[in-house]
Amino acid sequence: MSTTLFTRRRSTGRRSIMNGFDPILTIALIGLLVMGTLLVYAATRNWYAAAGLDPQYYLKRHIINIAIGIILALGTTMIDYRLLRAYTPIVWGAGVLGLIAVLIPGVGSSVNGHQAWIALPGGFQVQPVELAKISIIVGMSMVLSERLHDGEEPTHKDVIRALAIAALPILLIMLQPDMGTVLIISASVVMIIAASGAPSRWIAALLLLALLGGFGAVKVGVIKNYQLKRLQSFVNPAADPQNSGYQLRQSRITIGSGGLLGSGLFKGPQTNGRFVPEQQTDFIFTVAGEELGFAGSSVILILFLIILLRGMRIARRSQDLFGRLVCIGVVTWFAFQAFENIGMTMGLMPLLGVPLPFVSYGGSSMFANLIGVGLLQNVHARQRR
Repeated sequence: MSTTLFTRRRSTGRRSIMNGFDPILTIALIGLLVMGTLLVYAATRNWYAAAGLDPQYYLKRHIINIAIGIILALGTTMIDYRLLRAYTPIVWGAGVLGLIAVLIPGVGSSVNGHQAWIALPGGFQVQPVELAKISIIVGMSMVLSERLHDGEEPTHKDVIRALAIAALPILLIMLQPDMGTVLIISASVVMIIAASGAPSRWIAALLLLALLGGFGAVKVGVIKNYQLKRLQSFVNPAADPQNSGYQLRQSRITIGSGGLLGSGLFKGPQTNGRFVPEQQTDFIFTVAGEELGFAGSSVILILFLIILLRGMRIARRSQDLFGRLVCIGVVTWFAFQAFENIGMTMGLMPLLGVPLPFVSYGGSSMFANLIGVGLLQNVHARQRR
């Protein structure tokens, strides 16, 4: 009798969590995942078929990545986010250990100039920097929400502790180097501190520190030569015509050739000709621009906007500061990364080499993005419990 009652309560609790998901957020997410799957297939099918390989190679792996990511997202929602505080040191420690591991010779591997990957059996790779975003957001949110009761503002000591939690991972990421991810994390750090109620002079100091840090990174050589060429190509596309300048020029041509309605899915001559390097990852938006046109690209932007607005709504309605700060950190991460990725394909932002959330091919990125959505759904599902 008691076993039956326990089982019934447990199943009822799980149903209540599932019923507590934000349906609009879920629908927008599914829309982006479906569009991303089609675009990844469009970017790689002709390329692999021409080489005599399986044209569905990337499609199959992308679907597997989504499936694993969904499982991770669902698992994230099973643990009450208010109990997540107890696991935060473990999550943060795992993120730091992963960032250290990629820098160890023989463990980490280099891809496109970044020492950021760990090879796994079966040809898979994991990029710890993606999961480090979550550990930083959760860690900072925990510290800045601990002392806030009845409107009490965080002390300077609390802010310093929160910045220390972010500082070590950011330093390790700079050693890879991955300046795109550093900027994304930095945006989340600033927004979390601002939303915590910390004095505004902290925000001004952080922005000034970012400017000085960028200048210093160039002077001491933290920013590599190829990264400087990317920045130069942003100002002058002719500065590096054979590499980043070529990539930016072809990206603009590909997006502009789509017009209003595009050339049709799988029918883009630029995409099928493989004129844009890394098109299935960092430059996936060029496929949408060419084959779906302005109309299809606008759908992607609208779906992103829905996710961001729903995330902010969840943050605003959260009953405790920890949940609110976690949501704000995740939303800022998604917003800044999407803006940077789409902006760089059109020449509006420097080429920093970051994928488009939920759309680009990449296992680690997909896992982290869906875990982030799982955190949003977790907070939403428990707002009235």
